[in-house]
Amino acid sequence: MSRAQRLLDLIQVLRRHRQPVSGARLAEATGVSLRTLYRDIETLKAEGAHIDGEAGVGFVLRPGFMLPPLMFSEEEIEAIVLGSRWVHQRADRALAEAAANVMAKIGAVLPKDLRDTLDDSGLLIAPGEPIAAGDSQLPKIRQAIRSERKLGISYRDKDGAASRRTVWPFALGFFDKVRVVMAWCELRQDYRHFRTDRIVTLAVTDKRYPRRRQAMLKEWREREGLTEG
Repeated sequence: MSRAQRLLDLIQVLRRHRQPVSGARLAEATGVSLRTLYRDIETLKAEGAHIDGEAGVGFVLRPGFMLPPLMFSEEEIEAIVLGSRWVHQRADRALAEAAANVMAKIGAVLPKDLRDTLDDSGLLIAPGEPIAAGDSQLPKIRQAIRSERKLGISYRDKDGAASRRTVWPFALGFFDKVRVVMAWCELRQDYRHFRTDRIVTLAVTDKRYPRRRQAMLKEWREREGLTEG
């Protein structure tokens, strides 16, 4: 186990207790010797952790302490790496660049041993389908979702029939081969799904739609029989 991981585990154990915990219990919980435990406690104090107590009495962590460089476990880092690599390969250019920036920012604050985990992760994303047509519109769609703005679109269905729609976008689904906008359609007066590769033209309007995005998403999930998480 890396030193950074060990310190993170110690912080997590201390957070679970509101009363002082003996050094022996902490050492057992973190799998280290008592001598190593005392050294780790001094390291955390030097990093700004408010740990009260002493040997023979017990230790307690005051609320409110965060240790940004150690806030991720090794598995959490692997999850971040895997997700970022997926976004980098499967999303549009703007999100791909954002994913690369996130990785760079995280790498800049991690201790060296955890930074090596970030750089050398063996979790890979297999090559996927080429980016679908219409993905150049995704930044505009995400902008409309964030700001709860109506979209004006020209759309062709699977049979090639064209129509003009005003929709209220509230979610964007990333599937292996296509990207799908979930929205309320004013023409149909119901929820509809629109593949981005079938959107011919798109414009973000200055009109906010009259419902909250979160409420629409919840209602849509219930209709689709989906659960959050």
